[in-house]
Amino acid sequence: MAAQWKGRIGPAPAPERERPAVGAPRGASTVDRALRRYFAGQVTALGEIPVQAEGTPFQRTAWKVLRRVRPGATITYTELAARAGHPGAPRAAGQANAANPVSLVIPCHRVVGFDGALVFYGGGLARKRWLLDHEARSVADPPPRRPVESRT
Repeated sequence: MAAQWKGRIGPAPAPERERPAVGAPRGASTVDRALRRYFAGQVTALGEIPVQAEGTPFQRTAWKVLRRVRPGATITYTELAARAGHPGAPRAAGQANAANPVSLVIPCHRVVGFDGALVFYGGGLARKRWLLDHEARSVADPPPRRPVESRT
């Protein structure tokens, strides 16, 4: 079951009459500008989007860890759990990843199975592979990557 969003990304929304039209870069929001830059190849732009997501203390810590994973790099659920301070809790790390309310901004697509395989992405494994490939192509010095073949 998908988690219900209870947090907030970016600044408070502007009143309806002040919202920028789609495709209008002048006056566009921080989130809009960062997303456009990300898809244009500036993959570090997502780090500029402020996130205040509600969750358990472990979830919030795991989400902070995810935001520090370098674009194009991957970590395992075991590594995520360890970096979040609970090395024996890879399942809890997986649950935190699944409860992620803003999956691109908190980059859960960078988490892979223990053997480096692409597993468990709400947007589908093809999208996860595309995001990882997009990031690897876009960074000046791509990080080493594990083989990322999908497991079924």
